[in-house]
Amino acid sequence: MLRYLPFLLVLALWIYAFIDCLNTPEEEVKHLPKVVWVIIVLLFGEVLIGPVAWLVAGKARGTGSGGAAGSRRTQWVAPDDNPDFLKSLKDDANPPQKEKDEALLKDWEADLRRREEELKRREDGDEPKQP
Repeated sequence: MLRYLPFLLVLALWIYAFIDCLNTPEEEVKHLPKVVWVIIVLLFGEVLIGPVAWLVAGKARGTGSGGAAGSRRTQWVAPDDNPDFLKSLKDDANPPQKEKDEALLKDWEADLRRREEELKRREDGDEPKQP
């Protein structure tokens, strides 16, 4: 079992570098275009040249203390606290659809009232008139 450990470590590093390369935004990729880095990681993954090159030279890494890379990112805000998201919901509301929904609701209410009156007449002994 121990003899498979080096192979598994190489495979894990290869997969990590590949996924990291795919998920990195284009503006954070250094020296080469992102597509070229993906090809390098895939082609030279078995000998660790591609993944190590990506991790060392391919991606702009943050300093960890809010350096240049950290200052570009904004803090995540929940949708119910995000005024832009809430505004987009109001913009997405389709007024013609809302009017159709209100008209449909009024039709349903009128139909419900008619049926209730018909049931009351039946309970009172009056037979409803057949159209």
